[in-house]
Amino acid sequence: MTIATVGLLHPGAMGAAVGKVVAGGGRAVLWASEGRSAQSAERARRAGLRDAGTATALAARSDLVVSICPPHGALDTARAVGPFTGLYVDANAVSPATAARIREVVESAGARYVDAAIIGSPPDGADSTTRLYLSGPDAREVADVFAAGGLQALVLDGEATAASALKMAYAGWTKGTAALLLAVRAAARAHGVEDALVREWEHSIPSLPDRSARAASAADEKGWRWVAEMREVAATLAAADLPAGFHEAAAQVFERR
Repeated sequence: MTIATVGLLHPGAMGAAVGKVVAGGGRAVLWASEGRSAQSAERARRAGLRDAGTATALAARSDLVVSICPPHGALDTARAVGPFTGLYVDANAVSPATAARIREVVESAGARYVDAAIIGSPPDGADSTTRLYLSGPDAREVADVFAAGGLQALVLDGEATAASALKMAYAGWTKGTAALLLAVRAAARAHGVEDALVREWEHSIPSLPDRSARAASAADEKGWRWVAEMREVAATLAAADLPAGFHEAAAQVFERR
């Protein structure tokens, strides 16, 4: 299969950066402006994306569609594409169970499903260390599409939803521990011992004050989208017969930001 045109749903900060990488590799990259904000339109313009209007029009003109959106919207985004016979890459932070539901939607519409997980910051050039993990029977077929511009495309063996499982395990630690830091610092503040806690951190765990500050800054900016992600992590743990309460609580911490 020749992949000449890629449809991107939707150009947020990560999506626009990935779209720019793909466009830089010589492929046409489409986006759908219907219902999107002026900020999305500007990101798409800067990334060199072409407007297809609607998600269904985008799919009709694309050989491959990639979904990069907040996790709570991943299933609806797949449904919005409609009939499509190409490859559908779901690169969202969802549990393997949610990924399997997305796969059912995609395959019932006539497409082939590839599971994906992005780890790292939005790719910004040849020196980027952003990784795109891919899994499923057709993963190797699409890896080259994303390999230009410093985006490392890595194919995982195992289950079709292995990429989502890896993303959940990774985010369970990175964002889960960030939520724990925010919670314990908030508890110290409520009890009037925050300054003493920070001084103790500086003495015994010197990396924590800066890490705590960075966690707070990131949560203020992106915590709204981490709420659903932590619940997806909780579902992943529950499916493995592990306690889900850690990440249900993390979702509540981010919900309060």
